[in-house]
Amino acid sequence: MIDFRITHEDKGARTGILKTRSGEVETPVFLPLAPQGSVKALSPDDLKTLGIKMLMSNIYHLYLRPGEEVIGKFGGLKKFMGWDGPLSLDSGGYQVFSLAHLRELKREGVLFRSHIDGSEHFLSPERVVELGDIFGGDIIFPLDVCLPYTDDRGIVEEALSITHDWLRRSLKENLFGVVQGGFFEDIRERACRYVSSLELPGYGIGGLSVGEPKELTFKIIRLVSSLLPYEKPRHLLGIGSPYDVVVAVSFGVDIFDCAFPTRIARNGGILTRYGKIDITKREFSLDEGPLDDCDCYTCRNFTRSYIHHLFKAKELLVYRLATIHNLHFMMRLMEGIREAIKGGYYSEFKEEFLSKYKPSDEAARLEQKRKWLEGVKRFL
Repeated sequence: MIDFRITHEDKGARTGILKTRSGEVETPVFLPLAPQGSVKALSPDDLKTLGIKMLMSNIYHLYLRPGEEVIGKFGGLKKFMGWDGPLSLDSGGYQVFSLAHLRELKREGVLFRSHIDGSEHFLSPERVVELGDIFGGDIIFPLDVCLPYTDDRGIVEEALSITHDWLRRSLKENLFGVVQGGFFEDIRERACRYVSSLELPGYGIGGLSVGEPKELTFKIIRLVSSLLPYEKPRHLLGIGSPYDVVVAVSFGVDIFDCAFPTRIARNGGILTRYGKIDITKREFSLDEGPLDDCDCYTCRNFTRSYIHHLFKAKELLVYRLATIHNLHFMMRLMEGIREAIKGGYYSEFKEEFLSKYKPSDEAARLEQKRKWLEGVKRFL
């Protein structure tokens, strides 16, 4: 059972209470990723200390390893991993379709080879929600067709047709429908009308941050949010940098998930109120200050110099310390967002945050995405 109640609104931004069978979560909220049953480098106790209430895992990864038999034997993923809070499950469609050379798309589902051992597997939309039930997700996202950034209208139309067909075959009381449609506004509008007609408990906004310019990302988020049912939660899938979160909240987005804070932490990327810094750079080798002006465990106990040293020495402890800091940053950011909305000053909060926070260089971001998508010619 899923229930959502909006509690405050400020010029489009809103706070709410999302209730699931495993507990309730205050929104806007950021969900750390636990794709294989773990938030990398952290324990469930670490997560609770950080104030994290809900996680997002991945059916594709869990299906391949450890598999449904193992997870089912232990009574579901939450018991298996020692987590007792709400859990959202992504289908893994993004992972499947990013491996274009390993899969074959069919109307019935997707035939693919495991990235682990090359074994062949077939996932249908019905199978995905069955696995979601076995794994024990409070919220399940259906199998959908994800595309890289493209201006080929025919490809986008066909992908949306398959996505909607799969959605019809996946309907459940805890299923969030995903709005796809590429970067064609009329196709996105049609997708919003269709998924809204199914009266689902919530909706995901998918197919973004796939190589497109940032201004186009925001344009589609604003459009889709304005067309989805006002009273239902909106989950922006796979986007979670601080800059993007603050902007998207102003459009009415309620839920975010992304590997960004934890992934960059493991590579020396540290979130600060002025933007991301690379703690592995030599300039931090003698820095006696904390990572940022915050009260997380890492900043209260260690210097930038020490964290720099741990990365250079490849000490395993540093992955935990850096991840704790970055997730603490995200949790405090979400708290600040909720307080600003409740207080009626979100516009001022947004303006101040964005004036200080320097996002990653757009050209570098697009080049990184281009390299990731290299070899992906077509998804259909």
